[in-house]
Amino acid sequence: MIEFNFILNFLDLIFLQGDLFGIRGEGPLGSADPLVKGMLPSVFAVIGFSLMLNLFNAGVRKKLVDSVKLKRIMKETKTWQKARMAAFKAKDEAKIAELSKKSTYMNKMSMEMMTMNMRPMMITIIPLLLIFYFLMPTLFSYTVAISPIPLNVIPGDFFQLTCTAEKMAQDAAAGIGPFCNTENEIFLWAWYFLTAIAFSGMIMKLTKTSMNE
Repeated sequence: MIEFNFILNFLDLIFLQGDLFGIRGEGPLGSADPLVKGMLPSVFAVIGFSLMLNLFNAGVRKKLVDSVKLKRIMKETKTWQKARMAAFKAKDEAKIAELSKKSTYMNKMSMEMMTMNMRPMMITIIPLLLIFYFLMPTLFSYTVAISPIPLNVIPGDFFQLTCTAEKMAQDAAAGIGPFCNTENEIFLWAWYFLTAIAFSGMIMKLTKTSMNE
């Protein structure tokens, strides 16, 4: 089962890709004259931010979410869904009718599970946005790492993790930037997102906030 924390990190990404405060201008998140110079210090500093914010997220989750109740609801919901799917495959009308009687209850449980999972995000998203929009852009350049291969697996401009020659040419033609020095450099927000995903599972296990245990 996919950790709900992955979904939260993806939702964070949606906010980080936008410009809620209208301060970014035409370029990506970052600075042309950052306080932290060089890719190597930037790489480890962003990893530090990622670890810190993941620990903060896990702490808030541990405080606000009743993990025992949440795991019970998840197990009950999963068991019901499996039984219902098996009944449909077997075309067991009696079993389908029996399980359908619990649909309202199970929908209520699913909504409660979603509410429990979303509550921590309502708190953690505020410091995340403040750090990302007002602190990190002054500390780091637009790109903080470099990948040996392109990471832009989703078509379109919205989810570009690494610089492309085409985008660099477009920026140069438009007279903006440069935001990248070479192809396949990893954007600041993208490096944070990748490291946050990489460490979230480990931190959730260490803090016993994982739902897969």
